[in-house]
Amino acid sequence: MTPRVLISDEAIAVVNQLKERFGELMFHQSGGCCDGSQPMCFEKGDFKIGESDVCLGTIENTEFWMSKDQQEYWQYTQLTIDVVPGRGSSFSLEIPMGLRFITKSRLFTDEERANLTPLTYLS
Repeated sequence: MTPRVLISDEAIAVVNQLKERFGELMFHQSGGCCDGSQPMCFEKGDFKIGESDVCLGTIENTEFWMSKDQQEYWQYTQLTIDVVPGRGSSFSLEIPMGLRFITKSRLFTDEERANLTPLTYLS
C-alpha cells in the first residue's frame, strides 16, 4: 500500500527527542491562518480531534491528522514531514528547540493512487 504521509530522517530524530520528553505524540496538519499551514506536534490527546478530522496514517508510531476538507484538497499528494531550523508561529512542541516541522508534498502516480492506505475516521 502507498502511504499518504512519510517522515524524513531528520524529523524522526526530533520526534524521538520529543517522545523522550513528552511521551506519546500526535500530529495535526493545520489549515492555515496564524500557524502558517504547518504540521503541529502535540502530546497525544492535547489537540482535540473531532468528526471533521481524518487520520492519514502514522509516522514513527504517531498519528497524523488533518481536517476532512483539507484532505479533499490534498488527496492527490503524498506528504513528507520534515524539520528545518527556525521558529514557527504555533504551539507545536518543537518550537522551543529552535526548529519547526514543515510539510513537503508531491503528486501520487496513477499506480500509487490506486493503492493508497485507507483513511481513518473517529468512530
